Amino acid sequence: MKLDFNNDVPIYMQIARVIEDNVLKGFFEEETVIPSTTEISVKYKINPATVAKGFNLLVDEGIIYKKRGVGMFVVTGSKEKLIEKRKENFYESYIVSLIEEAKKLDISSSDIIKMIEGEI
Repeated sequence: MKLDFNNDVPIYMQIARVIEDNVLKGFFEEETVIPSTTEISVKYKINPATVAKGFNLLVDEGIIYKKRGVGMFVVTGSKEKLIEKRKENFYESYIVSLIEEAKKLDISSSDIIKMIEGEI
């Protein structure tokens, strides 16, 4: 897990994002335990409440759940849920602005596709 303390993104959101990334990469498989609040707070010397806040974001989104006295676990189906969420964000963050800029520059969709294929 890599946290950037100089980043404008709050630490708790970075923690949630890293957990999401690890679910997507398969490092945290469905129905397996993730590192505890204490483990993360001690390792990165951050307040346990900050870690808990990041975990709560993921609980609210249905990505992880708590087994009392055991730990936090990855929800079955969370990988697919994250893929859909990230696809929506990708479209909104990149594709919409790409299309807007292409229209300003009079770039056709076929030209955009050629540009992308040239990079892939």
